[in-house]
This record gives sequence, structure tokens and C-alpha cells, in this order.
Amino acid sequence: MQLQGLIMNGMQKVLVVDNGDRDTDCALSAELAGLGYASVTAHLEAADDVLALIPSPAAVVLQMPRQADWLERRRFLELATRLRRTLASSRTPVIITGGVNGAVAMLQNELGSRAVAAPEL
Repeated sequence: MQLQGLIMNGMQKVLVVDNGDRDTDCALSAELAGLGYASVTAHLEAADDVLALIPSPAAVVLQMPRQADWLERRRFLELATRLRRTLASSRTPVIITGGVNGAVAMLQNELGSRAVAAPEL
């Protein structure tokens, strides 16, 4: 788990959930930082624990590997269903993606009119 997003108080936070295999050339956190978001990356198994530490995330992105087998896909889909129910009252979008570019575009569409927070000066 990367905790840099938890200490960046001036930025909206996005929880990124993956299976632990992170390619440095496909870092979603870098793309999100470019949009003004702090990201917290957590393994699929730790998603609930990390979510409890983030008071109100701007979004939750489930980054499912493109080569995921059926069982792994099912685990991501079940988590997405559960999180959508849990986060419905706060209107926090839960986005499933298999790549960085798709996740950023979907996040921008989901958050639409919400302003991207700039860091506090």
C-alpha cells in the first residue's frame, strides 16, 4: 500500500485497487496526480481497510489486470458491486478498468462537474 495520498490533505483522494502487479510505465497514480488528485494504491485484499482510512474519496478505481483469469475478474467484480452499494449514499463513483488511459477518461467523465482540487498553499 502506498500511503502518500493519505498525507496530502489539500487534494481529493482516489483509491486505486489492484492485484499488486504494478508496471512503472503504466502508473495510474502519475496520471491522477496530473489531474490534481492524490492517489492511494491498495491491494485487492486490503481495499476495505484502506478505504476506512480515507474519509471521503473522490472515487475508487479498480484496476483489473488485462490478463486476469476468471477467478480474479470475479473478485474485482464482486468488490465493485459491494463498494457501489456501500458508497451509493456518498455518490462516490466506483470505476472498473483494465488500463491507465481508460481509467483517467472514466474518472473525468464520472466526476464531470466536480472541480479538481488544487493543493493548499
